[in-house]
Amino acid sequence: MDLLGQPQRAYPVVHITGTNGKSSTARMVDTLLRERNLRVGRFTSPHLTSMRERITVDGKPLSEERFVQVYEDVLPYLELVDQRHGRLSFFETLTAMAYAAFADAPVDVAVVEVGMGGTWDSTNVADGTVAVVTPISLDHTAYLGPDIDAIAREKAGIIKPGATAVLAQQPVEAAEVLLRRVAEVGATVAREGLEFGVLQRGGAMGGQMLRLQGLKGVYDEVFLPLYGDHQAGNAACALAAVEMLTAGDEPLDADLVRNAFAQVSSPGRLEVVRRGPTVLVDAAHNPGAAESVVEAIDESFGFSRLIGVVAVMADKDVAGVLERLEPIMTEVVVTRNSSPRSMEVDELRSLAEDIFGTERVHVAARLDDAIDMAIGLAEEAGEFSGTGVLITGSVVTAGDARTLLRAESE
Repeated sequence: MDLLGQPQRAYPVVHITGTNGKSSTARMVDTLLRERNLRVGRFTSPHLTSMRERITVDGKPLSEERFVQVYEDVLPYLELVDQRHGRLSFFETLTAMAYAAFADAPVDVAVVEVGMGGTWDSTNVADGTVAVVTPISLDHTAYLGPDIDAIAREKAGIIKPGATAVLAQQPVEAAEVLLRRVAEVGATVAREGLEFGVLQRGGAMGGQMLRLQGLKGVYDEVFLPLYGDHQAGNAACALAAVEMLTAGDEPLDADLVRNAFAQVSSPGRLEVVRRGPTVLVDAAHNPGAAESVVEAIDESFGFSRLIGVVAVMADKDVAGVLERLEPIMTEVVVTRNSSPRSMEVDELRSLAEDIFGTERVHVAARLDDAIDMAIGLAEEAGEFSGTGVLITGSVVTAGDARTLLRAESE
């Protein structure tokens, strides 16, 4: 960043960490800011289909030509650092590219999702004007620590002196760590459920209708085209973050807020990619995310029969994910995704049979065959309106499934 001229300081940053909900929250913040006619850069990870998805300007991924150009612009500096200090990682390189692209655009605001953790994440070279912490649960324990307390300490590192910390509802041990960090650095805090939150939530065709308590006002009749209580919480956090970037005490224009949220999408997050039977794709890859998916499906879809397709990374809490999914899945097809880190099918089958029982578990060596098998099992029931398929277990699984099912990319 020094060699590049500190591009991450050329614009205010909304920095987002947490265990689940980071990408969805980033997309909501981005959409709200763009609805206010601001130019916005967004850096998220991982990608579903194309690496270019990670760096967006004006709501669109960098073009192939621009992506290559940004890489070539930073390449001489990368080579210099590689020679003097050791080779930068893949993610560090993308982070440098994102900050440089945003400065060059130039953007009015950058919305930046951490890759993993907080304090030692490469995105933390920026000092966020607003630091958003989505719900914290166990994930990446080999890197971030064995318990909620340790993980929260790492994630709290994005809260900088003078910033505003927007905190989603947290486990008690995480909340204590985050509030201690706020006090230590003299940040301002806004807590979901206290200073802001979801006042009312009801079902609506294609999503949900919300009444949100912001930090500067109440916003009624907000349609969010995403499912689940967790997405409503993400919306409340996104709204609070954008309010904190706005001068004065006046609330945001209510129509602007409604228009923005009505446009929000979050590909691979309980995304309906096919009808008859309904096929859902979700990137849940840890028990916390799987639990949110189960609650959202129970609430928003009246499935009498749900067939699961599951492919999970071997280094995840696979048993924990399967245990959360088991109550809503009539049967499950275990398979693997395109990543070399994907758990082998035989190992996944063994775990699944322990949790589902042998008679409810099916096996397919490839994801495309697994999807075909699941749709066939769903169609056997002959009751399309009450039967569904859920493809889940990993961001890679979600991305692969979207490609196979030709879901529209953004």
